[in-house]
Amino acid sequence: MFLGTYAPRLDEKGRIILPAKFADELAEGVVMTRGQERCVYVFSAAEFGRMHERIRQAPVTSRDARNYLRVFLSGAHDETPDKQRRVTIPPALRAYAGLDRELAVLGVGDRVEIWDAKAWETYLAEQEDAFSETSGEVVPGIL
Repeated sequence: MFLGTYAPRLDEKGRIILPAKFADELAEGVVMTRGQERCVYVFSAAEFGRMHERIRQAPVTSRDARNYLRVFLSGAHDETPDKQRRVTIPPALRAYAGLDRELAVLGVGDRVEIWDAKAWETYLAEQEDAFSETSGEVVPGIL
């Protein structure tokens, strides 16, 4: 499970060093793709395979499902981290997420999210009040 927030920097070649705590789960390979809220999602290769199996269960007759699949999968890029835990974020994904040198890398359970540091700070500030005031069931079975 991926947890925590880290602040690596993007190097001049578009690479980041993945947090050491994530190394074991990501050592066999990662799949990066467009995330919602203009971040980059990073899945272990195994988790991406499981997710793809769930997604492909959606009926091909559903326009929303087709649209989601196209956007989600067309941006996907697979890679194996090097010995220093570095991965290259492709230029198209860097542009999509507006990634600059300073990043926020979040552990979000089954995936990692890569955000531009300023975009993350803005998003978090906007969401903290709503998080504090949550009174109903947001996630089934929790709260």
